[in-house]
Amino acid sequence: MALTLRLVTHDGTWQARFEAEAARLQAALSGAATAPLGAGPLRIEHVGSTAVPGLTGKPVLDVAVAVPSEAVADACIAPLDELGYEYRGPHGDDPRRRYYVRDVSGVRAVQLHIYVLPARAWDEKLAFRDALRADPSLASAYAAEKFRVADAVGWDKSAYA
Repeated sequence: MALTLRLVTHDGTWQARFEAEAARLQAALSGAATAPLGAGPLRIEHVGSTAVPGLTGKPVLDVAVAVPSEAVADACIAPLDELGYEYRGPHGDDPRRRYYVRDVSGVRAVQLHIYVLPARAWDEKLAFRDALRADPSLASAYAAEKFRVADAVGWDKSAYA
């Protein structure tokens, strides 16, 4: 049985939820930033629909983390596991992207994307978020496209993705 997609109006608590999650991540991953061959600070960004005020989206936080090396990305696996994240491995078109999910009470709460810089997908993700934040008409058109696609796939979560 296919899981049903759920799109909701923007929730004003999403930013506070991101800030709390970012603090948890920073604390857990600060040691990973000093892993051998990977010294450097972590950068944690709120991305996806939950990062754009007023935008309809899935009620799942999207968090992107930039790291300076493969060694640091590898060193993130264990601390993220301790925070309840499930590692899904390299994911998508960019082999420099690692993907994790965290569910709460059986419901997806966070999708986490780790990018080893430089990574074009990181740059594109931030640019798209910033464009949506800067242009309400673009954000409105994007929301309409989300509903169009959801209708076209019968609100099937897997097909929508």
